[in-house]
Amino acid sequence: MNRVAKHFPQGHCIFYLCLGLVISVLAVACNSDRFAIQSQARGSLAAFQPASECRLIQHSAGETCVPLHPQRVITLGSLSLESAIALGIQPIATVDVDLTSPQLKRQAGSILSVGSNGEPNLEKILALKPDLILGYDYQSSIYRQASQIAPTVLTKFNHSGEWKDMFTFVARTLGRSQQAEQVMANYYQRLAEFKAKMGDHAQPPKVSIVYLYPEMITVYTTSGFNGSILKDAALARPASQDIDTEATQRKGGISPIQYGISNEQFDAADGDAIFVIVDPTDSKIGKTRQRLLSDPLWSKLHAVQQGKVYEVLDYWIGSGPLAANAVIDDLFKYLLP
Repeated sequence: MNRVAKHFPQGHCIFYLCLGLVISVLAVACNSDRFAIQSQARGSLAAFQPASECRLIQHSAGETCVPLHPQRVITLGSLSLESAIALGIQPIATVDVDLTSPQLKRQAGSILSVGSNGEPNLEKILALKPDLILGYDYQSSIYRQASQIAPTVLTKFNHSGEWKDMFTFVARTLGRSQQAEQVMANYYQRLAEFKAKMGDHAQPPKVSIVYLYPEMITVYTTSGFNGSILKDAALARPASQDIDTEATQRKGGISPIQYGISNEQFDAADGDAIFVIVDPTDSKIGKTRQRLLSDPLWSKLHAVQQGKVYEVLDYWIGSGPLAANAVIDDLFKYLLP
């Protein structure tokens, strides 16, 4: 003790004791501030309060109680976006989607973006303070975080041929089932008018649907979005396209509703009329179109020789009632005299 006292006089001991206490207090204070910041960040994700009155919705990620009359809806895909607009609801934001349907372009062109379809930006979504988020089952990885921002509902999505069921589900989620019935009644009324005008034909024409990719040509089958509309319009399909999803997969389909064809298989694309779907935003499509038109096997097809090949935009592979009505417009335009 005497040896220690020589090096640390009593005054110095008091000084270092006080210094140690100050450092301890500062350390505790800093840790407390850091904890407060982290808690605030976590709290901001869970800032929304569930509505006192809400609608219980069963969906692919579980069960969610959504507001009876949502006002600030964010959609995470084209189907939910198109469905909401068709039901009279203008989402405050959406992910980047192709706005090919003329009606969808007019009504959704100015909606804010919250990132790409595959990676929505949760920070942007949080800043917009939505009261409902509509997504899909393949976005389940963000469900936990999204549901802390606002009630989140994920729609099960297999392929576009299920668009009517998905539209009905979105309508029920939004509390717009009555409006959805009116939208679909209008759809069937237009098709009834089309079928009445087609009634003079001895038999309905066989309609083929072809899609151009930069490096591939495919045909769509009866199971997809466009196939369901042609079926509702009482239009026939070539045997090569009048197949279900299982048969499409057996043909090596790139999806449950379309499969690729080689030049030697161009007869699978033939019909009384051929609708060729093109994406005008893809600069590489021009080469595919030119290769198709210059191929002698293509020129031998019945529809080509009859001059009944029609280029249409990719709302033909759409996902909702707005795109469906755009397809019906084309049926009136090209198939009725």
